[in-house]
Amino acid sequence: MRDIQNEEDTREVPLQKVGVKNVKYPVQVLDKDKKIQNTTASVNLFVNLPHNFKGTHMSRFIEVFHKYHKDISMNNYLDMLEEIRTKLDAQSAFGRITFPYFIEKKAPVTGSSGIMQYICTYEGETSESGEKKFFVSIKVPVATLCPCSKAISDYGAHNQRGTVKIKVLYKNFFWIEDLISMIEECASTPLYSLLKRQDEKFVTEHAYDNPRFVEDLVREVYLGLKKNGFDWFTVEAETEESIHNHNAYACAEYSV
Repeated sequence: MRDIQNEEDTREVPLQKVGVKNVKYPVQVLDKDKKIQNTTASVNLFVNLPHNFKGTHMSRFIEVFHKYHKDISMNNYLDMLEEIRTKLDAQSAFGRITFPYFIEKKAPVTGSSGIMQYICTYEGETSESGEKKFFVSIKVPVATLCPCSKAISDYGAHNQRGTVKIKVLYKNFFWIEDLISMIEECASTPLYSLLKRQDEKFVTEHAYDNPRFVEDLVREVYLGLKKNGFDWFTVEAETEESIHNHNAYACAEYSV
């Protein structure tokens, strides 16, 4: 059959990225406690397209990804991208997958169990020169209590839910759970899906004893990531202020 994609294009316009986007696919990722976790990813996969090619072979993206979807771990992600690059005879390949990651979490006093969701993203790039980059992002919901409100009020202090987002350059293997725990410890208090009255009392008082601005939150997470030996990372924190009609935000970046 005629292969239109392989025919020559005469417009002399190279494309930096062509491929498939927003593909919903079941995947398996590593789980520290259960070894394997089944979840569903939103997948973007691209290669570059030289000016003289009319199109790429979209089916090959899915063909290769399907081969890896039962073990899309950090260790295999770049191998998957490199196989896409070579199969499509491209100079570079790019990928981004985002998936919910679930952790069973016990309430701090009663030990009641519930499931928490965290959003994770793998982003990578490979090239024919041998250059490889791989980033892991994690979004963690937390709660903060305002230090200023606590200092100036005769009783109480306003608090709010927020999100910490980190993006790290992959260097050595790490567990997603370990970074989530570190981030939660930097907040005024972690969040839980299930709390009994005894737990709610503990969480409320724990937050009051650990007030945090978004600036404090970012700095604490920054120091935690640096201690873990990452060569490059960003930290963002955003809180939905409970007594202001705006969000509070802070960001920091580190590079060796």
